[in-house]
Formats: sequence, C-alpha cells, structure tokens
Amino acid sequence: MSVPATQRAVVVEEIGGPEVLQFKSDWAVPQPTEGQVLVKNEISGINYIDTYFRTGLYPSPKPEVLGREAAGTVVALGPKTEEFNLKVGDRVIWLANAGYAEYSAVPAAKTLKLPDTVSYEDATASFMSGLTVLALARETYTVQPGDWVLLHAAAGGAGFLMTQLLKHVGAKVIGTAGGPEKVELVKSLGADHVIDYRSEEGKDWVKTVMDITGGRGVDVVYDSVGKDTWEGSLAVVKRKGTIVWFGNSSGPIPPLPLNRLAPKCIRIARPTLFGYIATREEFEGYANELFSLLTSGALKVKIHGLYSLSNVKQAHIVSSFFHR
Repeated sequence: MSVPATQRAVVVEEIGGPEVLQFKSDWAVPQPTEGQVLVKNEISGINYIDTYFRTGLYPSPKPEVLGREAAGTVVALGPKTEEFNLKVGDRVIWLANAGYAEYSAVPAAKTLKLPDTVSYEDATASFMSGLTVLALARETYTVQPGDWVLLHAAAGGAGFLMTQLLKHVGAKVIGTAGGPEKVELVKSLGADHVIDYRSEEGKDWVKTVMDITGGRGVDVVYDSVGKDTWEGSLAVVKRKGTIVWFGNSSGPIPPLPLNRLAPKCIRIARPTLFGYIATREEFEGYANELFSLLTSGALKVKIHGLYSLSNVKQAHIVSSFFHR
C-alpha cells in the first residue's frame, strides 16, 4: 500500500488544558521498526487517561501524540512480526500510543484482528475500557452473583460498560452519577440503585449506600473518581471487603495510612490494565471475551460523538463532562 511521508496529527508539546492540543498537517509518518506494524487509523479512541498525560498527572516525554487506542488497517509490517499472524490489509485494533494521527506504528504484540461482526466504531468505543472492566471484575476482585457492588462514575466511559458487565454476572449494583440525565442512563443499563451525587440526598451518599445494604456495606467498591470519594468508599465497604481504585477524575487520593484499613480488614487495589494483559495469551483472552460480549449484545456501547482530528480540543472538553 502507498504510504505518504507526512500526515495529520494532534501533538502536545507542553502540559496543560485542552488548549495545548495542536493540530498539525505535516507530522511525519513513522516507519515500523522491529516488532511493529504500521496502521492507517480509521477511528481513534478518546479515553480519560489521555487527559492525565496531557495535564502531566502521568509524566511522559513531550512532544507527544496522545491516544492509547485506534482501529484501522495494517499498511506495512516491520521485521519480526510473523508470530502475530498479521498481514497488510487486516482490519485491526491496537493498544499503544500515538492514536491521534492518521498513521501509527504500534507493537504487533498489542494489535489484534477485528472480527467482521465488530465495527471500527464499536471496537474503539469499548476496547480499552472494556478490557479494563473485564480485568477488574474477573481478577482484581472476582465478582460473584449476588455481590453488592458500588460503582462510582457509573455513567462514564468505563462505568457504562462496567454496569452492564456487573449485571450480566448477576451482581447487585449501586451506581453513582452526576445529574438526572446520567442517573436515567445508568438505570437503563440495569443498575439496582442509582445515586445522584449532585442532588440533596446524594450529598450523603455514604448513608444512602449503608441504608440500601441494611447497614452491611458493599462487597466491593470500584472507584475511578479518587480524591472526592476515597474516604466514603472506605466507609461503605463491608468488613473484609475490597476497594478497587482505578482512576483519578477528581484528583489523586492522598497518601493512605495503612492503619485506616485495619478495623474492617479492608483489601485495596490500585491496578492498571497493562498489568493484566502483559502476555499475548492474556491480551487475546480478554479481547476475545469482549468481542463475544459485543457480538452477542450482552454489552452495548455508547458513542458520545465523532470528532475530526482538528476538533480534538472540543472532544477533550466533552470527555471531562461525561466521565462522571
């Protein structure tokens, strides 16, 4: 396939707000090196983690092209990629870096063929978030039928998928969300109870959760909010329960004295997706489960909007709103 020398891309040269996202029309197209494939991206995913790299919460070298996932077509193969059974022309999705661009050179080890039953749009709207929630519900804490689960930011990118997965497993789900529209969205996904943290009642969401569970508390808390919710999460988890912190949308939690965990023998985790998909077997296993759930209709995706590369600034503004 013919590949141009330059491309359109969105580049971050310094940390800051959405204004630091620079659209460029003359960014060099990378060449795939050993173990890489070159993908012509059709759709790139926007994930909340992108804002962490943009703002410097997660340090990374600059200049940088953001974007941790995209779907498209393989247009070139680097050396030593044969073991991954990829060829030019394959429809693929990948997890790596530099997705806000027309072309990305990415590790073949983190690139997978897409089933014909899964569109580029649905794949990109669910891939990173979907793999994350599967790992959280399968390994970080293995959710069982009948478990009480508190899910913060249940209307967010990961929360939208997590609510459906938890109900698919048979858990009893308490979700939090901000505003009536998001509350209705989470209810439509099957959540048993939804708390509007912006409402008067929702301000004391800790009491509401304890009332719902009859004073017992929840088996597990999935908390991607961080600073604003961490103390409440400690309060509502049951004795010998588990808290999974996997995001910082309100800011990182402060240093946590371990003796805070002792009275209720609380287990805590702060996982990252890539720790669960380090091997090709793990990556393919979770990806194939996700594709199966999408194909069967057990998981539905919600695409909040489609944006051109030149309008990524607006996409970041909207992403911040939808996360909670």
